[in-house]
Amino acid sequence: MSDKYIVYHNPRCSKSRMAVDYLIQAGKEIDIIEYLKEAPSKEELIAVLDKLNVSAESIVRKGEADYKQNFKGDHMSENQWVDAMVEFPKLIERPIVIKKNKAVVARPTELIERLG
Repeated sequence: MSDKYIVYHNPRCSKSRMAVDYLIQAGKEIDIIEYLKEAPSKEELIAVLDKLNVSAESIVRKGEADYKQNFKGDHMSENQWVDAMVEFPKLIERPIVIKKNKAVVARPTELIERLG
């Protein structure tokens, strides 16, 4: 398996830019997925959640307008949260950094070190 890092990235987000800069400065090979332009499929998002080892709801950005307008106060299943993030990718917390079979939400950036 590759030692390449994959970053679910939003270039407008300072934390996301910090994660990419951190990896570049560390000399790491990275693939960037601008998930707002290229939203993950349901299967891809489920795989990311598995690598993060968290529930879908735990990575929902609840401050986003899409959340407040469509989901605030809703009690949804894991599957429904995944569907919501596929339909509204702005809801996905960022940046998510993946290496092999592990991932972190890199807030703060230093959490990337947990990936080895």
